[in-house]
Amino acid sequence: MELNGARWRKSSRSSGNGGACVEVADNLPGVVGVRDSKDPTGPALVFAPAAWRAFVARVAGRD
Repeated sequence: MELNGARWRKSSRSSGNGGACVEVADNLPGVVGVRDSKDPTGPALVFAPAAWRAFVARVAGRD
């Protein structure tokens, strides 16, 4: 899947961790892209928005 037009962002909490971050693009219709910030031209994972929201809620302990 092409993620042309994706606006990638990192969490504001990602500074100071040695660059071990992921970037998320949630501005595309119907998909959320996730990639390794150290390899921006590498592969990205693609999730349905509902699946991404469920993942984030689970990680944050809000499930």
